[in-house]
Amino acid sequence: MFTDLPHILLAIAALLVVVSAVQPLANRLMLSDTVLLAVVGIVIGGGAAFLMERPVGKAIDDVAGTLSNFPVNAEVFLFIFLPLLVFHGALSIDVRRLARDAAPVLVMAVVAVLVTTAAIGFALAPIAGVSLTACLLLGAIVATTDPSAVVGIFRDIGADSRLTRLVEGESLLNDAAAISIFTILLAQISGHHTTGWLDASVTLVTSFAGGLLVGFVFARVMLWVVPVLGGNRAAEVTLTLALPYLAYIVCDEFLGASGVVAAAAAGLTVSAIGPSTYRPHSWAYLNDVWAQLSFWGSSLVFVMASMLVPKLLLGMTRWDLVLIGVVVVAATAARALVLFGVLPVLRMAGLSQRIPLRFKATMLWGGLRGAITLALALSVTEHYGVPYGVQRFVTILATGYALFTLLINGTTLRFVVRLLKLDQLSPADQALRNQVVAIALGQVRDQLRGTAAEFGFSPQSTAHVLDMYEHRVKAETAANTFDTAISDRERVTLGLITYASQERSILLDIFKDQGLSRRIMESLLWTAESMIDGARAEGRLGYIQAARRRLRPTLRFTLSQWLHRTFRIDAPLMNCMAERFETLLLTHLISMAMSRFMHRRMEPVLGRRVTEVVGDIVARREDLLSDAMDTLRMQYPGYAEALESRMLRQWGLRQEADEYASLQSESLIGDELYEELRRSLEEWRRQISKPLKFNLQSGLDRRVKEFPAFEGLQEAVLHDLAISLTIRFTVPGERIYRPGQRARSIFLISSGDVEFTEGGRSVHLGPGDFFGEAELIEGGRRRARARATSFCHLLELSAADFRRLILDAPQMVVRLQRLAAERFPAAELPAAEAPRELPHAAEAPLLRLTDDHGGMLHPMDEAVHGATGDTVARVAR
Repeated sequence: MFTDLPHILLAIAALLVVVSAVQPLANRLMLSDTVLLAVVGIVIGGGAAFLMERPVGKAIDDVAGTLSNFPVNAEVFLFIFLPLLVFHGALSIDVRRLARDAAPVLVMAVVAVLVTTAAIGFALAPIAGVSLTACLLLGAIVATTDPSAVVGIFRDIGADSRLTRLVEGESLLNDAAAISIFTILLAQISGHHTTGWLDASVTLVTSFAGGLLVGFVFARVMLWVVPVLGGNRAAEVTLTLALPYLAYIVCDEFLGASGVVAAAAAGLTVSAIGPSTYRPHSWAYLNDVWAQLSFWGSSLVFVMASMLVPKLLLGMTRWDLVLIGVVVVAATAARALVLFGVLPVLRMAGLSQRIPLRFKATMLWGGLRGAITLALALSVTEHYGVPYGVQRFVTILATGYALFTLLINGTTLRFVVRLLKLDQLSPADQALRNQVVAIALGQVRDQLRGTAAEFGFSPQSTAHVLDMYEHRVKAETAANTFDTAISDRERVTLGLITYASQERSILLDIFKDQGLSRRIMESLLWTAESMIDGARAEGRLGYIQAARRRLRPTLRFTLSQWLHRTFRIDAPLMNCMAERFETLLLTHLISMAMSRFMHRRMEPVLGRRVTEVVGDIVARREDLLSDAMDTLRMQYPGYAEALESRMLRQWGLRQEADEYASLQSESLIGDELYEELRRSLEEWRRQISKPLKFNLQSGLDRRVKEFPAFEGLQEAVLHDLAISLTIRFTVPGERIYRPGQRARSIFLISSGDVEFTEGGRSVHLGPGDFFGEAELIEGGRRRARARATSFCHLLELSAADFRRLILDAPQMVVRLQRLAAERFPAAELPAAEAPRELPHAAEAPLLRLTDDHGGMLHPMDEAVHGATGDTVARVAR
């Protein structure tokens, strides 16, 4: 084995040289480099076979022998190249945009594979001379599409981005569907046993589900480990290289799930969460490395798979050409049926956006087959349990069909795209392009005028260049139809998308300087992209809804509040509060900084009126943000000050780093000094980036004293009350309780506004007020409704703690009832609802607490019963 190693390495090096030469040649010939690689591979394979039959010389014979018997089999393709290519394909996809087309992608990835397999199988079975199972096996092999050539052509000529996403999304999962069906059918042929359709369907579904779960879990674990690596880019990339192989092999070899789906799910997870986990420079480096790995892998796969074509086509007859023609017709008809028959049903059912006919026609013609089809065909020839006749039938027809799609569809796809005008901008984009170019050229012209004067260029040269720019400005201005081609509604939508995209850029810039934790970065990035998607889908309404969702507590925050109230577990809520505080403050600061961007960049392009509308929409969001921020800042002023100081120091370090980099680029400081300064800044960053400690109970004693209801209480009672209170934050519109609910606590409003409704009348309560006490005093379930009308900071006292407070300060009952009576004056209430005469404070010691059955309780008994929650405290004279 190792004696041939030099020849093998030489052959691989030679193939890499060929790969490097093919790409520029493909650009010159206006062909897909993938198609040209396939042609070159066929030529190399055929040439090597020819030279083996006609010896020329030892050196040439050795090279020809190595190429002709290249040690590559189906396992090499499926275990070395497939995980790498699938993972990179998923990594390069915009997951959030792909999610909007999830239904058509799944239909093309699963339904189209099933329909194609069945169509080819039943079309060939009557005439092929082999069993139906063998025909279906061939159908599964050729059902998988290869996006490499198609996507390459789309990107070269600037085809619509949505069309590219549909093709990429389909190819991610149809490999898994085809391979799963292929495995089931191959087992039937080689094992001489049959599997029921129900069992096969269950196997297919569980294989998909298992692959999705494993890929997601493995990717999340890897992303959790990344911060531990300390920003080492080489280690981070190495970890991502191991990820698809771990997921693929664990599923394929140990769990019986789909390894292809696992690799794809892992790639999609990293694509979605990676930008908020890796620093921007590390993320860019990772994508560059994976793009290079994918280029090498896909190029070598096509060359090496194509080198096997002459061997796979040995013994082909004219009848085989007829059968290949049947495969072409059946596969095309099946794909057309799904594209033009099934996808419209999704649209009518509201499961998918409309896919234009031009897109469908291009996807129909772009269903190329490539390396995976050849690898699966090769695996059949290597399986000793498959009869020779089936091996020959599968390999010749699969190889012939793959060649047809590459040489016919692949070479003409570019012209089809241009014929359907999918490489042209929409009228709105074309108008925007003219507007942007005209403005940019005018600014460049003015800057060149100043530059020429500063550096002393001759008037003749300056005038010549400026005249050229002046001519281009006039041409673009004359062609500019921006005001008529794009409506105000579309311009507002464009402005909101631009605004949210710029926010996202600023966030990434701050994250680069370690100014954000990864969890906060992940949340803010998701929100920014949700606002972009919302604006694209529903305009200003979608943008505002996404912005409001940012201010709502997350499920994690809600669960943390429940743990805090129920079990007095404060640590999760403290962490959530600190993150919410930082998120709101950072969002507020970014919004303030965006005003300059709006006037300097957006206004010249979109116009003053549209920019003002965008500004009004953003101001509405800013008002909500300020309310939420003020609610927290009022309760925790010390933490707010510390957080703002830390952010300011981080920005100062960033400016310091920029200054040192500028000095180095101007050769005013040497590399050694610059590296020392950079290390010093990194040490400062590490110190500043340490999480601030958030004290949930901070200032609670002071806030309790500010409530009129507790005025004059002893310090010991106030202290016990403060440590008994729990925290609750609400958002505008949140229901606090409704009539009929069990009364479990009394609420104190530290900040914010609450609408309190009882007996058909409503009143707005503010800071210093309380509510929910009546049912605890008089017994029974809630009779009123309470709803937050702003961001509120509430202090909640449980029924048991309230009972203890009454025992310590019996006069509280009278005081609470008197203050509650002031909400609804007696003149405004029906007689039945008018409050009864309250006892004088001097009579308060005569009050007694009753249990649920009306029996009198001794204070000590009530304390015991209250602590266990067996009684409901009520007060009677």
